[in-house]
Amino acid sequence: MRKQTKWIIVSAMIISLVLLFAMNIDRVNVNASTVALEENGWSAVFSKPLKKSAIKDGKVYVIDQRGEKISADIRLSMSGKQVVVSNLEPGSYALFVDHSAVSGGFLQSMTTSRIEFSVYQELPTVKSTSEIREYFVRIKKILKRNNSASGGIVYESGDSTSSNESASAEKGDYSTTNNQVDGVDEGDIVKTDGNVLYSLEENRVHISDITNPTAMKKLHTIKMDQYTYPSHLFLEGQTLIILANKSTWMNNEEEGAARKENPMIMPMRSATTAMIYDVSTPSNPNLVREFSTEGYLQGARLADNTFYFITSVTPNFWAMEDDTELRPMTTDSKLGSNPSPMETNDLSILPGSIEPSYTVITSFDLTKPVENVVETKGYLGGSQSLYMSKQNLYLTASIYEDTASTQGGPAIEIWNPSESDTEIFKFTLDGSAVKFMASARVDGMLLNQFSMDEYNDHFRVVTTEGFAWNEEKPSKNNLFILDGGLKQVGSIEGLADGERIYSARFMGDKAYMVTFKQTDPLFVFDVSNPVAPKVLGELKIPGFSNYIHPLDDTHLIGFGFETEMVDTDWSDEPMLMTGGMKISLFDVTDLENPKEQDTEIIGGPGTYSQLQHDHKALFQHQERGLYGFPVSLYEGEMGGNSTFKGEGALVYQIDVSSGITKKADLIRPLNNGQQYEDWQKSVQRMIYSKDTLYTVSMSEVKSYDLDTFQPISQLNLK
Repeated sequence: MRKQTKWIIVSAMIISLVLLFAMNIDRVNVNASTVALEENGWSAVFSKPLKKSAIKDGKVYVIDQRGEKISADIRLSMSGKQVVVSNLEPGSYALFVDHSAVSGGFLQSMTTSRIEFSVYQELPTVKSTSEIREYFVRIKKILKRNNSASGGIVYESGDSTSSNESASAEKGDYSTTNNQVDGVDEGDIVKTDGNVLYSLEENRVHISDITNPTAMKKLHTIKMDQYTYPSHLFLEGQTLIILANKSTWMNNEEEGAARKENPMIMPMRSATTAMIYDVSTPSNPNLVREFSTEGYLQGARLADNTFYFITSVTPNFWAMEDDTELRPMTTDSKLGSNPSPMETNDLSILPGSIEPSYTVITSFDLTKPVENVVETKGYLGGSQSLYMSKQNLYLTASIYEDTASTQGGPAIEIWNPSESDTEIFKFTLDGSAVKFMASARVDGMLLNQFSMDEYNDHFRVVTTEGFAWNEEKPSKNNLFILDGGLKQVGSIEGLADGERIYSARFMGDKAYMVTFKQTDPLFVFDVSNPVAPKVLGELKIPGFSNYIHPLDDTHLIGFGFETEMVDTDWSDEPMLMTGGMKISLFDVTDLENPKEQDTEIIGGPGTYSQLQHDHKALFQHQERGLYGFPVSLYEGEMGGNSTFKGEGALVYQIDVSSGITKKADLIRPLNNGQQYEDWQKSVQRMIYSKDTLYTVSMSEVKSYDLDTFQPISQLNLK
C-alpha cells in the first residue's frame, strides 16, 4: 500500500512537471505572404517579439534561391514583432528564424523556422490552377494548425480628387446621393433624375413619376425572383443599374462534402449581379445586359461612365477534392447563361495577405452596354473597406497578429481588435482597366471609408490601435500619410489614449477626427505638409459624433448621440449612458481653438437615425441650408425605460449665423396600440425636386411643399 501511494505521488509530480513544461512552450505564429513587390519589400509578423539583437547576432537571416546567405536589408520593428526585408531584387528567397531569436518563455521551439517568399517587379498572375490549389492547401493547413496547442514557430504564409468638395453637389435642381468624393457616385436604395424616382422594396424596384407632386404615379415595378435581392441602385443618364445578391443552391454532392468538413456551412452559393436597364421609357424598362461575379458585395462606385463593384469570395476549399473548382465564377448574358470560372491570367496573389478568399474587382464601361466587355480581376487575399477617387481605388484588409485559439477543440477564430493592423492595396483606374499599383501596412484598424482620403497624390488614413476598454494596454489613435507609391512620409501617433475613433473627415489640407470613451474630443489636423502633419486643436464635449459632414470651409456638422454619467442600482460607480440623438455645429475658423457653436438634442434614450451608420441617409439642400434625416423617436430617462413616440423624418436649417433651427417635423402619429416602428412605412430616404420634398419608404412616397413643409399627396407603392 505504501509503495502504491509513493508511486501515485511520483506520478503526480511527473504529470505536474510535464504540464509545467507544456505551459511554458510559447506558441509563436507567423503571419507572412508568399508574394512581395520589389518596390514595397516583404515583411513577416510574429505573435511573440523577437530579441532586439536577433538580426545582429545572426539569428535572423535571408538566403537566396541558390541557398546562399545574403546580406539583405533586414529591420526589426520597435515592438519586435515585425521583420521587414527590403532592397531585394526579383527572385525567390527564404527568411530563417532561429528558435533562440524569440524573446521570453521557457522554450519557444526546437527547430529553426524557414519562411519562403518571392519578390516580383510587378504583381504576377497565377500560372495554373495547381498554384491556386497549393495556396488553399497551405491555408487549410494553417487554419488547422491555428487550433493546435503545440509549441514552435508556426508559419502562416501565406489630378487628385479631394473629399472637401460638397458630397452632394447639385446636378440640376434635384437631390443626388450624399457621396464621399465629388464625381464618384455611390449606390443607394433611392435614385432620381428629378422626374422619375427609383426605389428599392425587398426584392422589387419601384419606378414612380414625380413630375407632378400633386398626382404622383407608379409607372412600373421590376420584380426579382425569391433568390434575388437588390441592394444598390445607380442611375447614369437613361441607364439604371440594379445591384443584387443572387443565391443558388449547392447540389447534393457539393453540400455533403462541404458539411463533412464544416457542419455549419450554408448550402448556398452567392453571387453579386448587375442588371443594366435602359430606362429611356421608364414605364417600360428594358434589360439590356446582366452579369454577375461570385461572392458577397463589398462595395460599388460609378465614375466617368464606368461602373465598378468589388466582391469577396471564399471557395469550397474546406471540401477540396481533385476536381473542386477553386476559381471564382462569373456569368455574362452576352456570353450565355452558364457560369464559368475566371481565367488564371486574371488572378493574382495580393502581397501581404493570406486570407482564404478572393477579392474580385468587376468593371464595366456604360457607354455601350450591349457591346462592351465586362472586365474582371481576382486577387487571392481578403479585403473589407474601400475608398475610390476618379484615378485610384484603395482596398484595405485587417491583419491579425494572432487569431488562433490555443485551447484545443473545434476551430474557433477569436476577434481581438487590439492585435489588428491594416494592409492597404492601391489600384490605378483607366476606364474599365484596373491595375494593381502598390501595397502598404499601417498600425491599427480603420473605422470605415471616411477613415481614408486621397489628396494631391497622397493617401491619408486614421486608425485605432488596441481596445478602448483594455486598461493594461489602452488603445491609441494614429494618422498616417503615404505617398503615391504608398511609402509612409508622415504620421501622428499615440493620440487619445484609452479612446477609439468614432468618426473622421478629410477636407483638403485639413482633417478632423472624433474619438470617444467618456467625452467627445474633436481633433483638428493640419495635413498641408504631408511630411509633417500637426495637431492644431482639440475640443472635448459630452457625447460623440458618428458622422461628420462639412457645412463650409470653417464649419462642420456632427451627427451622433449625447451621453451622460448616471448613477445606477447595479454599480457603485456611475455608468456612461447614451441618450438622445445629438446634432453639433462646430466652428473651426480658429483651427487651434475649435468650438461647439450650437447643439440640438432629439428625443431620449433609444432615439436613432439611419444617418448614424449610413451617410447616404442625409438629405441636404445647399441653397436653402436644409439638412434632414429619417428618425425613430423615443423618450425616457437615462438608465430607465424608453417609450416609442413615433417615426418619420426631421428637417433642420443649419447655417453659420443662426445655428441649428428645426424647420419641419415629419414624425408620423402613432396608430392605436402601436409600440414599435412600422418597417414598411418607416422613412428610408428624403429627396427634393424643384420646390418639393419627398419622403420615401418601402410602401409609399409622400410629397411636401419645400417652403411650408405642408403635405401635398401620397403614392402607395404596394
